Amino acid sequence: MEETTHRSVSAEISRRAVQILADYTGRGPTKAHTLVNRDLITILLGDTLTKGERRLAEMDQRAHVLETRRRYQQVMRDELVAAVEEESGRKVIAFMSDNHIEPDVAAEIFVLEREDNGLGPLPDANEHGPPSGV
Repeated sequence: MEETTHRSVSAEISRRAVQILADYTGRGPTKAHTLVNRDLITILLGDTLTKGERRLAEMDQRAHVLETRRRYQQVMRDELVAAVEEESGRKVIAFMSDNHIEPDVAAEIFVLEREDNGLGPLPDANEHGPPSGV
């Protein structure tokens, strides 16, 4: 993938993820950065919490805020995966997501099907032989 194409795919994935979060939560993150590796795409988001969520966190309701965010991620999953698949041209085989309150950051992780039709970004363990010392 050429560098310019690589950057535009990353930027478009970031833009779409911010829009999807805004559609569901009423406010999108103000910071987003997408990293595209061989078989892995990671979106790092910052300043994600709504005013209400920030206030709840200040009132010692962090667990509630994180649980609400997990539920949002469950209902947004299909749209996030579709956006990554459309922009990358690759099939997503696994999606993981988590949030952190302080600092206010989130990570959306997409494992892509290997281009050689393998299961994921890791080669089979047998391809490297037994661990040394065995």
